[in-house]
Amino acid sequence: MPQNADKIIDHELLFREPEYQDLFARKKEFEYNHADDKIKQVVEWTKTEDYKEKNFKRDSLVVNPAKACQPLGAVFVANGFAKTMSFVHGSQGCVAYYRSHFSRHFKEPTSCVSSSMTEDAAVFGGLNNMIDGLANTYNLYKPDMIAVSTTCMAEVIGDDLDAFIKNSKQKGSVPAEFDVPFAHTPAFVGSHITGYDNALLGILKHFWDGKAGASTPLTRVPDDSINFIGGFDGFVVGNMKEIKRIFDLFGVTYNIICDPSEVWNTPTDGEFRMYEGGTTKETVEKALNAKATIVFQEYSCEKTAKYIKEKGQEVVVLNSPIGVAGTDAFLMELSRLTGKPVPAELEKERGQLVDAMADSQAHLHGKRFAMYGDPDMMLGLTQFLLEIGAEPAHILATNGDNDWAAKVQSVLDASPYGKAGKAYPKRDLWHMRSLLHTEPVDFLIGNTYGKYLERDTGTPLIRMVFPIFDRHHYHRYPIWGYEGGLRVLVSFLDEYFETLDANTIIPGKTDYSYDIIR
Repeated sequence: MPQNADKIIDHELLFREPEYQDLFARKKEFEYNHADDKIKQVVEWTKTEDYKEKNFKRDSLVVNPAKACQPLGAVFVANGFAKTMSFVHGSQGCVAYYRSHFSRHFKEPTSCVSSSMTEDAAVFGGLNNMIDGLANTYNLYKPDMIAVSTTCMAEVIGDDLDAFIKNSKQKGSVPAEFDVPFAHTPAFVGSHITGYDNALLGILKHFWDGKAGASTPLTRVPDDSINFIGGFDGFVVGNMKEIKRIFDLFGVTYNIICDPSEVWNTPTDGEFRMYEGGTTKETVEKALNAKATIVFQEYSCEKTAKYIKEKGQEVVVLNSPIGVAGTDAFLMELSRLTGKPVPAELEKERGQLVDAMADSQAHLHGKRFAMYGDPDMMLGLTQFLLEIGAEPAHILATNGDNDWAAKVQSVLDASPYGKAGKAYPKRDLWHMRSLLHTEPVDFLIGNTYGKYLERDTGTPLIRMVFPIFDRHHYHRYPIWGYEGGLRVLVSFLDEYFETLDANTIIPGKTDYSYDIIR
């Protein structure tokens, strides 16, 4: 074989060596029974209107959904609280997926433990796994709090987390007064944003409603502070820093509820930090007294927002504000709630973003975009695309519902650039493939999985959605606020110019627009 100690070949070139090519050819002999021309014929048919019509009638099969499962969102929440260990009641394999998913996106270790349920637990229940697992977690990792969620296995057999945790405490797994909030997060319904909502609600209820009967419920004593909930956010490292800066500029007292930005941005200085930053338990308790709560993702916090409102707070719900109008709405609400004017520094940043958009709008004006991702982010990106004169054509959210689609349509209808756009709730990436082949666009906005659509349909991909595995450090930059809007604008422009260069690169044939100045 060509790989040896004297000749180290990177994988990019290794499998082009003759020995591997021969292996692939012989492997194909017994793997595929169809002629190449037949395969090509079927592939071409899948790009047609006829196939798209059949594809969109599909109702019993999902192909590459643009979502993850509930427990992933619950693990996100647990990482947002100080010295909290995420404990997933289920199998080790599931938890390995959650850890790897976050670690590959944020390029940081993500701590999460499992109750290691196996076949016997699936038959007899997972109480013993919970008793042993909580004890091991408490003694090995020494957290201040353990946040419990579930996977499919535990939910199918009906394990009762409240009873299991209380039994575990009676068995001495953790002290009776130790905080173990929980949420049922069945992976076979909803998505990661549903899990986020359930887990966050579970933590707030634990502290505000008397810790599962172990103490007296808290009494709200209103103050002038403002709560902030960002929702499930793949750009949380950059976004949370920007949000805190904005609150600080306003000079307002605020409580961030669920802040994993520091645990996914630890320094390399010789010290491993299993826990870093996060919302403290004291902050959670104080948050009950806040004047209002600003929620940046309506569809990621539906139950939580309703619960907070029932406690007597005003709840301001937004949809992932991106760009000028979205940030304007956030700042005006913050100004209204605090009675303070928008700081001059932010007004200047607004003008700078508008100037940057004016400088570049000629390049993006009229360009057609397709995109997929979580409902709130799709709304925020749709609004920003319309601001720069681009045309959102296909807006898809596997975890979006018909109410979300109607809201997207109202945003599209409010702009002359949105008249040809359409929202696609409960659709997947195989639906998107049909759309890209039959109703082509100039650019696709999505996550890493969109690179297969890029290769298949020739649509340039802009990576702007969680998870992003094949590019590094995007999460360190904000996409919210005026500064975040500038980052999004530059991402769009970079892909536009890269595509333009690639299309005009052949000397003497297409390089008439291979320009130095853009």
